[in-house]
Amino acid sequence: MPRPIEALVHADALTHNLARVRARVPDARVWAVVKANAYGHGVERVFEPLRAADGFALLDLAEAQILRSLDWRGPILLLEGVFEPRDLELCSRLNLWHAVHQTQQIDWLAAHKTHQPHRVFLKMNSGMNRLGFTPTAFRSAWARLNALPQVDEISLMTHFSDADGPLGVARQVAAFELATQDLPGERSLSNSAALLRHAGLRTDWVRAGIALYGSAPDAPEHDSAHWGLQPTMTLRSRLIGLQQLQPGDQVGYGSRYTADRSLRIGIVACGYADGYPRHCGSGTPVLVDGVRCASVGRVSMDMLAVDLSPVPAAGLGSEVTLWGRGPQAGVLAIDEVAQAAGTIGYELMCALAARVPVGLG
Repeated sequence: MPRPIEALVHADALTHNLARVRARVPDARVWAVVKANAYGHGVERVFEPLRAADGFALLDLAEAQILRSLDWRGPILLLEGVFEPRDLELCSRLNLWHAVHQTQQIDWLAAHKTHQPHRVFLKMNSGMNRLGFTPTAFRSAWARLNALPQVDEISLMTHFSDADGPLGVARQVAAFELATQDLPGERSLSNSAALLRHAGLRTDWVRAGIALYGSAPDAPEHDSAHWGLQPTMTLRSRLIGLQQLQPGDQVGYGSRYTADRSLRIGIVACGYADGYPRHCGSGTPVLVDGVRCASVGRVSMDMLAVDLSPVPAAGLGSEVTLWGRGPQAGVLAIDEVAQAAGTIGYELMCALAARVPVGLG
């Protein structure tokens, strides 16, 4: 019998979340962002549920090849563009659209021999200071691209640093609009946080990432239920051991938890080698047979411990939901677990270990 841990990807939730995104921005086209192997879900698993998107956006050429092999003939956008000149050959062959965010990429395009001009997304650094041309350099970059026979349509793009918080997007939108005034081309501004929190922003394309996977981009201010999103990944296991503690007994490495009363704990076949965050301390929420419980002690490589006081009927083999959908219609939002670990739901999805079997559920 294999170790009783598995992750499930919920196709119905992916389809639901895409519909929620469309409802927020009905006049925009939607990129389904599937970078990082679809945020840990698997590109092949999310493809059919997200096929109703207008395009797929990602980073790696290998992921683009997977989509083409799945018979996707629509737009695919390389969000970071190409990394070396020969990548442009694959862009020509697979008909990939790609971001241009630095001068060297324009140089490579100028030297590229192709019969099919490329669709590019020229990226502006409107204040995040990560990738893109500054507002003062943006128009000259656009002029260079526009003069190249290797380039067809030029779309305009930027990325927000604070769409999920109180600083908002106004400063960056103003910088973008000033620098792109009178330039032709479609615009792509909004990421998940912007399309949810600033739905009235004018943009031709939105880049829906974490929202598609059922995590709130502005957690903990809002949870996924606030935005009408459903969890798309469940990580579940079972109890493989039981211990009866007396007052003063301690649990786990470093003896970080000391029982203050008599209690029964369960040992779960899940640890940081499975991708569960080691920094989750005592009190992290866990569902046991659909009942909300809390972890005790440190997370170890292959196991963690749970206080079974809320569910006295639990025993060996009881189902444990680390995040996602549990039995009896229970749901444990991945953002809650991430908050307990001092991180975000994105990281937990992407950190799921290769040794965890993943299926559709």
